[in-house]
Amino acid sequence: MSKYLLNKFLYTVDRDPSLVERYRSDPRELVTWWEASSANELLNCTDAEASTWLRFDDEERAALIEHDHVRLFEMGAHPFLTLTLFIAMFERDNTEPLEYQKAYGARMAHINLPYPDIAT
Repeated sequence: MSKYLLNKFLYTVDRDPSLVERYRSDPRELVTWWEASSANELLNCTDAEASTWLRFDDEERAALIEHDHVRLFEMGAHPFLTLTLFIAMFERDNTEPLEYQKAYGARMAHINLPYPDIAT
């Protein structure tokens, strides 16, 4: 499992509106494409810099495809990254102010201190 790779996915997708829409509409396609095309690119480096070994494991891939922010947090994904990305994807589906954020928090209510380690 790679908390770095999970957080890198969340961070890079959240910063590109076209990727946000692809992730919302076809998460399996976006996760598969991103893993093949971007997982091994190093952040803030030249195109010539790359790694070859980073891959999601089956549990990470499933949680990303299912938009399961609770499971992602339990695996160590940073909650601010999931929250900002998922707000961009799902807040528009709600009619009440902060409705999505409240639902996000309610789904995490069962998690007690100490929280999972989110350090990368």
